[in-house]
Amino acid sequence: MPDRVAWVAGMLGGLLLVWLVLLAVLWVSRPDELRLRELLRLLPDVVRLVRRLAADPTLPRAVRMRLWLLLGYLALPVDLVPDVIPVLGYADDAVVVALVLRSVVRRAGPEGLERHWPGTPAGLAAVRRLVGLPG
Repeated sequence: MPDRVAWVAGMLGGLLLVWLVLLAVLWVSRPDELRLRELLRLLPDVVRLVRRLAADPTLPRAVRMRLWLLLGYLALPVDLVPDVIPVLGYADDAVVVALVLRSVVRRAGPEGLERHWPGTPAGLAAVRRLVGLPG
């Protein structure tokens, strides 16, 4: 029985450590406040963009899987970071979207982003800045 308790405590401690590391990564890689506000304003277009990219058969399977997982995460009512944590509490979805889109653009290229963008040219310029491309 003591081995079981130690094992469960170790697992819970490991999960807590992984969550804290993930929180630190989100904090360090968060976009600045202006870009974060732009992304929140563009969220409906960004969700449509993610869905279109996820359905694009020309993209590698790993990229599409990342996008489908992102859509699943956005649909869940549970947040990665609770809303009581300042700054990241309300912005965790936007930060996760920005990180995934950055990785997708590295693999798919800016052409895929432009081909599937459903919004305005100004919105596309904001998303390009968010993922680290020239506006």
